[in-house]
Amino acid sequence: MTVNNLGEKNSIADQFLSELRDIHHQNDRHRFRYNLSRLGEIMAYEISRNLPFQRREVETPLGKKSMLVPNTKVILITILRAGLPFLEGFQRVYDQADTGFIGSYRVEGNSDIHINTDYLAAPALTGNTVILVDTMLATGRSITDAIATLMRRGQPHYLHIASVIAAPEGVRHLQENVTLPASLWTFSIDERLNAKSYIVPGLGDAGDLSFGPK
Repeated sequence: MTVNNLGEKNSIADQFLSELRDIHHQNDRHRFRYNLSRLGEIMAYEISRNLPFQRREVETPLGKKSMLVPNTKVILITILRAGLPFLEGFQRVYDQADTGFIGSYRVEGNSDIHINTDYLAAPALTGNTVILVDTMLATGRSITDAIATLMRRGQPHYLHIASVIAAPEGVRHLQENVTLPASLWTFSIDERLNAKSYIVPGLGDAGDLSFGPK
């Protein structure tokens, strides 16, 4: 699996990500969701540079022009609920894409954390390019569980996994467990997970900051 850390090069995304992290900005839910959405647009553009393209002749009022356009169907999938604002940015770029949703959440026990996936609404995936959108890549288990769930809808031609912030532990989990042709995209690989499997320094709970406490 290829890992693409967009934070390795400076861009305006750094400004949006810094505001997401900043406790002095996080009380503004609208701004928080808006920054996630803007980062979604930026990442969607970066991913588009890796799609297969073909030439198509376009007729203008004054003539004809051969243009390169994507020749794959893109399907967007997000994990509820934190992924929704991030997804909006992808939908503005891939404005004709079919979209699917997965209900997945962590259940914390006395000694371990496991992921419960209990909802799937997705189109057929076979032969298409799938972008799986989830704001935070912590342990990576919600992503691998989501991929296993998605396989009920067929095997995609290629899978792009999109996150705003990732933990090294989550990146390793995906590298060890994702067998599909796939790439991971993120704006930052942070230091580590803490004892409760939250990303440090991270930004906190993206779902709560977007929509309010559960």
